[in-house]
Amino acid sequence: MAMAVVTFSTPFNTNNNNKKITNTRQHQHQHHHHNLLFSSSSSGRCHLSRQRCLYHSRNKPCKMLCSKVELGDEVEDEACELVSGVELILGEGTDSFRAYLSMAVKNNNGIGVLVLSDVYGYEASSTRDFAYRVACNGYNVLIPDLFRGNPWIRERNRSEFDDWVSKQPSDRVVKDINVSAKWMADEFLAAGISKKLGIIGFCFGGGRLIDTLAQDQGAYFNSAICFYGTHMDLSLAADIKVPILFISGDSDPLCPIEHLQDFEKTIGLGSRVVVFKGQGHAFVHRPESPEADKAAEEAFVIMRNWLNDGLVTNKS
Repeated sequence: MAMAVVTFSTPFNTNNNNKKITNTRQHQHQHHHHNLLFSSSSSGRCHLSRQRCLYHSRNKPCKMLCSKVELGDEVEDEACELVSGVELILGEGTDSFRAYLSMAVKNNNGIGVLVLSDVYGYEASSTRDFAYRVACNGYNVLIPDLFRGNPWIRERNRSEFDDWVSKQPSDRVVKDINVSAKWMADEFLAAGISKKLGIIGFCFGGGRLIDTLAQDQGAYFNSAICFYGTHMDLSLAADIKVPILFISGDSDPLCPIEHLQDFEKTIGLGSRVVVFKGQGHAFVHRPESPEADKAAEEAFVIMRNWLNDGLVTNKS
């Protein structure tokens, strides 16, 4: 069934007329006022790997199954949160592309986080689940469709991969990321609640995170997490003005630890490399064993604290 494209007033910046929103959920959040939507919170983690939100034709906001968790400051807090999601169309005309926005409704902190997906694209359940989990901690999480409806599909023959990559021009991908960042700045930074955005990249998206931050020069982003990034250009590291948290496994041939350490040293600014012993590629957002699941939980807590320190505690 085709989805109707509608426009409606968002609770952030209502002066942006260059976006379309595809209505896939009951938008309970649209009537909230700033003082309600941006109430402060200190929330924990949602176990989305165990309980996922189902995407029905009439996708309603779903209440996540969460648990009480012990936060970094040893304060126990109830993490349950209402998260709402909407499909967006960013850009203009034939140069537009889709994106998905997950928003914390109950305890929204007003801060935007951009998530750059792996090659499986913005609709992959692993990426959507991770975005919901971040949103469950109070954030507004945007995932752009970096491949414009043509992500890599697991069932395809590996011999076709290079041909598929050739159809994903880097200049177009970079431009779409910039459009997404600008949209988030207009929506969230313009509201005056947050001064900077966060950015997270997985695999392919981790490499594009490096490209984005080198170009950004600290204008939009103040917190960055790179999960086992691929095709990362070390020559760009000197241009990055934001500390990056690099998370990877020591059994990942696609993301050599030595390469990450070179980035850490060149960027400085408090950048950090966290290595999980025995873990391979994509273990955080696509764990495939009990050991990987445990490591993924630990990595999420480290990432959550990094975001909190860079965006909530330090709002400069």
